Amino acid sequence: MIGRLTGTLAGKTPPTLLVDVGGVGYEVDVPMSTFYQLPALGEPVTLLTHFVVREDAQMLFGFLTAEERATFRELVKVGGVGPRTALAILSGLSVADLVQAVAAQSSARLVKVPGIGKKTAERLLLELKGRLADAVAAPPGAASDAQADIVQALVALGYSERDAAAAAKALPPDVGVADGIKLALRALSR
Repeated sequence: MIGRLTGTLAGKTPPTLLVDVGGVGYEVDVPMSTFYQLPALGEPVTLLTHFVVREDAQMLFGFLTAEERATFRELVKVGGVGPRTALAILSGLSVADLVQAVAAQSSARLVKVPGIGKKTAERLLLELKGRLADAVAAPPGAASDAQADIVQALVALGYSERDAAAAAKALPPDVGVADGIKLALRALSR
């Protein structure tokens, strides 16, 4: 899995970028919210990525923020919403606007996005209710890395991902991985 690319921005043609990483050019599709914040050609760029492998294609999608990538991943879990549709949604709405639309169950905002009809909008609202705010609310930086490691360890020990994530979320934000696992195990054993 390709999780992040750091290299030189070699080309920009919406929505596709060409990122040169050590002499290898990666084509990466990005939402317009990311596209408009990119540096000039020839400048260094770092993108968080999501790699999709299908029978007929291998596609790489890039994002400047972890929030955008988490939202993209939640969107592609919805039936009938593929990576291109998820990219269109993130190009038409900011993450905050999408979270508000889902919280308010407002399909009117979603149908304004090209390619999203009333039925798809309603399916998105139904399936993302409660899931989207949790996925986007993850704290940035080292704390989220430590929490991800804690969740991964708990899942490896046999706990469900949902229980592990809830236990990790209840931990202090500056807790280390080893101490976090111990505290989470104590909380889960109650």
